[in-house]
Amino acid sequence: MDTKRMQPMGKKFQMALGIVAMLGLVAGLSACHTAAGLGQDISQGGHALTNSANAHSPSSPSP
Repeated sequence: MDTKRMQPMGKKFQMALGIVAMLGLVAGLSACHTAAGLGQDISQGGHALTNSANAHSPSSPSP
């Protein structure tokens, strides 16, 4: 087997694998940021709903 002939293919594969790994890392990091933002948005929506319910509820419970 000729190792000189196989070596460039290995380097190309390593380069492609490195690029794919970097793209996966970038996608993963941006997904974490998006999930955190979504959680904050849902939390703010819950607070707004609670505040609205408190503002429109009677001051004393009905018997």
